[in-house]
Amino acid sequence: MDDFLVDFVIILFSTLIDVLPILVVIIFFQMVVLKQPIPHLKKVILGCVYVVFGLALFLIGLEKALFPIGKIMATQLSDPEFIGTSASGLSHWTSYYWIYIFAALIGFSTTIAEPSLIAVAIKADEVSAGTISQKGLRITVAIGVAFALALGTFRIVTGTPLFIYIMVGYLIVIVQTFFAPKELIALAYDSGGVTTSTVTVPLVAALGLGLSSAVPGRNPAVDGFGLIAFASLFPIISVLGYAQFMKLKIRLFKLKIKKDAV
Repeated sequence: MDDFLVDFVIILFSTLIDVLPILVVIIFFQMVVLKQPIPHLKKVILGCVYVVFGLALFLIGLEKALFPIGKIMATQLSDPEFIGTSASGLSHWTSYYWIYIFAALIGFSTTIAEPSLIAVAIKADEVSAGTISQKGLRITVAIGVAFALALGTFRIVTGTPLFIYIMVGYLIVIVQTFFAPKELIALAYDSGGVTTSTVTVPLVAALGLGLSSAVPGRNPAVDGFGLIAFASLFPIISVLGYAQFMKLKIRLFKLKIKKDAV
């Protein structure tokens, strides 16, 4: 308990230092540039206290819970005794299927719970007057992240170069951009960014580092990173793909109506 309190105080002090420049900039522009008093000063001060304590609690939660859980799960699932093989080389990549399933499920579940994605989905639903459903967007993005993490863990196990996957992925995005409905392109690109936030990143980073440490022949510094890049890229593909599918579905529906009318 004493160690926890010491760690929390250190993180709290560090968080305060990190937040301080933001407060200084806001106060400077409010008082010096705009020359206006800060409205509801007591509430603002209380809110700042909540922010600092909330961030400190979140950071210590990552350090004490999410990072260890991700690393432990990756290590246990890639243990040779568990998968029943020496797990060395490309010939045994299929033995890690539990890792791929776990990565996909953890990617889907963390993305569904991602606060930044929820915020974007709510605004997209409001702006589109319900045309873009909040639930549909979140599920589409989560499916993209699930596939991304399964593919990303496959890359770590096989040791194939990261740039091949990223280059091919962005080529797909470029092609999709030309054919997808223009009004959904910006939303698709934003969907890729909001997936890599407070809930997803800690577990994904821990998973990648833990897996690369457990698989023989892999270097955490070289192979452990890159899963977050997958989680940013593939939601763009899934949202653009969903938009193209809906566009095609509407077109076929209109053709059917015309044929029925004739």
